Amino acid sequence: MAFYIVLLGPPGAGKGTQAEIIAEKYRIAHISSGDLFRENVSNKTKLGIEAKGFMDRGELVPDDVTIGMVKERLQKPDCSKGALLDGFPRTPAQAEALDKMLGELKGKIAIVPFITVPQNLLIERLGGRFTCRAAGHVFHMKFHPPKVAGVCDVDGSELYQRDDDKAETVKNRIAVYTQQTAPLIEHYTWKGLLREIDGSQSVERVTEQLFSVIDGVRK
Repeated sequence: MAFYIVLLGPPGAGKGTQAEIIAEKYRIAHISSGDLFRENVSNKTKLGIEAKGFMDRGELVPDDVTIGMVKERLQKPDCSKGALLDGFPRTPAQAEALDKMLGELKGKIAIVPFITVPQNLLIERLGGRFTCRAAGHVFHMKFHPPKVAGVCDVDGSELYQRDDDKAETVKNRIAVYTQQTAPLIEHYTWKGLLREIDGSQSVERVTEQLFSVIDGVRK
């Protein structure tokens, strides 16, 4: 049976990094909802055009469009052994739709790791990021500082802080994520699939714990 994982975690929890590591380790596809949207919009697929219409009007993309994109992606050959879903589902309604999709593919969600990080640490991680104007190289004032303050090591261009990396914006992003995700956390807890992982540890330690809980349900 194909093996499916839903990976949850707030902005700044390191979810993207861990998703790639997990997908490589277990040889399953990594399906990022953000990448999926960009690919469909860029390739001007039917669903991409439909989604862009809502996005251009500043409206939320309806569930049926998002679900349609995920369903098409899950039917591709590289998902035959399973997939790790990153950024989808976001609501219990989407989670129920995912269960139905996977049922048609003779599969089901095996585990839902939830990477948790205290808010103050998330703000420190996200609020210290600076980006170079020339090519978008990213630095962090604490974890990856440039050799010369305000100057990109790679091309010498000016470093600036994007609006969505500023402390107040970061706080709002975290609050929105927490509010939106709370029902989903409850949903997967009730189903006995949620496993909390302490994301304040080193990347390597978080990876070890993720492997441990995933291996526990694969046996």
